[in-house]
Amino acid sequence: MQHLDDGRQRPPQERVQPTAGQDIGRKIAAIRSGLAGRSIVLVGMMGAGKTSVGRRLAQALDMPFVDADAEIEAVADMTIAEIFEKHGEPYFRAGETRVLARLLSEGPKVLATGGGAWMNPETRARISEAGVSVWLKAEIDVLLRRVRKRGSRPLLASADPEATLRALVETRYPIYGLADLTVLSRDAPHEQVVSDVIEALSARFGAEPSPERPS
Repeated sequence: MQHLDDGRQRPPQERVQPTAGQDIGRKIAAIRSGLAGRSIVLVGMMGAGKTSVGRRLAQALDMPFVDADAEIEAVADMTIAEIFEKHGEPYFRAGETRVLARLLSEGPKVLATGGGAWMNPETRARISEAGVSVWLKAEIDVLLRRVRKRGSRPLLASADPEATLRALVETRYPIYGLADLTVLSRDAPHEQVVSDVIEALSARFGAEPSPERPS
């Protein structure tokens, strides 16, 4: 029997459970240690929530956040749509590869990539060397609802955006599946998806699962 300070006995099966703050702190410590100076790189389709989730994830982990598309626009002094219109997709992809290579060489961060970045074998290899890749996987109906809210997606500038999106999903999902981790990006608060990413990362880096709390 364990003894309390007041002399009362505590049953052997009764254990003090960690608080939520202690639990998340343990997981974050495991992630930061496991990264060992690498970045967390979010990949996935347009509308998967890479920027929204990435920004909140970076805040939770106390890491810098960078959106690769925003960085490309800053370098080019044009929007992504304008780059596609003026120079075409091959030009954009070449610039995207260079920008991502630079960002990955600049130290650990949470990095949100464009939907097509992960399709480049050279970029995948660089991410594997300098980071841990996380695929935010969203179902097609979720993606459709999200992308319809924005009209600035160059690859969806077609007569049938839904058919185009479905074709992209069919082509890209097998390649996204090569990422180190997969986390479902569902219709839920961004904070919940962030929590799911933290769970997946901490499990990868060997954090012990939280003890079950009594019901």
